[in-house]
Amino acid sequence: MTAIPKVNENEKKNLDLIIKKRDGKQLDESEIKLFIQHVIDGSFKDAQLGAMLMAIYMKDLSKVEVSHLTREMASSGEVFKWPQEWRGSIVDKHSTGGVGDKTSIILAPALAACGCKVPMVSGRHLGFTGGTLDKLESIPGFTTSRTSEQIVEALKEVGCCIVGQTANLDPADKIMYPTRDVTGTVDSLSLISASIMSKKMAEQLDALVLDVTTGLGAFMKTENRAKELAHMMVNIGKSLGVKTVAFLTDMNSPLGMAVGNSLEIIECLGALHGEGVPDLIDLVIQLGAQLLMDCGKARDETEATNRLTEVLNNGSAAEKFCAMMKKQGVDPDLANKLCLKGSDIRELLPRSKFKTELKSQKSGYVKRIDAMNCALVSNMLGADRDKTDNQINFGVGLEVLFSVGQQIQEGDSWIRVHHDEEVLTSDVEQLLMDALSVDSSKDPNLRPTRVIEIIS
Repeated sequence: MTAIPKVNENEKKNLDLIIKKRDGKQLDESEIKLFIQHVIDGSFKDAQLGAMLMAIYMKDLSKVEVSHLTREMASSGEVFKWPQEWRGSIVDKHSTGGVGDKTSIILAPALAACGCKVPMVSGRHLGFTGGTLDKLESIPGFTTSRTSEQIVEALKEVGCCIVGQTANLDPADKIMYPTRDVTGTVDSLSLISASIMSKKMAEQLDALVLDVTTGLGAFMKTENRAKELAHMMVNIGKSLGVKTVAFLTDMNSPLGMAVGNSLEIIECLGALHGEGVPDLIDLVIQLGAQLLMDCGKARDETEATNRLTEVLNNGSAAEKFCAMMKKQGVDPDLANKLCLKGSDIRELLPRSKFKTELKSQKSGYVKRIDAMNCALVSNMLGADRDKTDNQINFGVGLEVLFSVGQQIQEGDSWIRVHHDEEVLTSDVEQLLMDALSVDSSKDPNLRPTRVIEIIS
């Protein structure tokens, strides 16, 4: 007769937690603390962890439960420590991702130029959205792997850094995410919120701004779901003592004009010299202005907007970006050349072998440029990775030559494709031609800004 395996004490406690959440009951603070302790020490084995995450997915978490879960995840590993004299000025921004989303690369040095400390812990390519770290690594020598000591040093000397997650930051999330991925629980809003906010809470911020995207090129396709996520994260931040505001933003068309790693860096460098694309700069300034107000660097929105506009126009934001590049491994001579206003920097960064322009087949006004189609093409060209260990082609991508709302004539080149294969495939051409929507008249309801709503 086969012996029945004994259930140890920790497994029994885990089972009690699973059953309680499965039955829709609320876990108290001590039970959530126990859950994360057992995740970290390995007591929550794969089967039980999958069952617990599914129970959370099916029954959801209350606001109080999500706050407790976020705090325990944040404190499961390294928590940043800052000099006391910096308190009040430590800020960050998080985006839920999108196509051409490059605001962090402009925003971090601009905020540093305004006197903030910006320990921006960012991410890589995820799904169909490009990653900030991948874009920065298209700059030869740029290193995104940094210890907490190096991050403190960068903030002391430069005021900002953009880095990947340190080795021991939020280990609970690192353990849980792969299980979420294989159990179909990734899109739980409670688990998404806790995953995002736990890393930000571990940064020990004074103020946080969230860019929650919605539309064709976002993970949150509907405004209602994006708004629900935004509210949840704002509630978490405030409950844990961090001034938190979320911006609900439109991601139906690519942000700015460039999609692809080195192309987006070129666009960012232009913006850091006051030559930014209107929708991109508008969003950077709105996000940054909120943080300047929240950390007391500006009395009101007008003063905050003026300060950010000034540092982008007078070169001080570009100087901070140059100093950040040097601090993160870029050769000083290359960094100086990249940040020299008016210089042709394309030859200093990875480039594609070929360029092809596609032409509009209609005259009228650009109604839409489908962000998802652009993302799919970017992936097909090699600008993104399907798997974490795949190589990225930093030089390929797209330059969108018209913005939504602009008038276009039949035969006008509306997009420039940077590619390494000699001829574009028919699939790429069809996706891009389908991406462009042109109407005979201008849309009277066209939103003047990417921002749909501010949630505070």
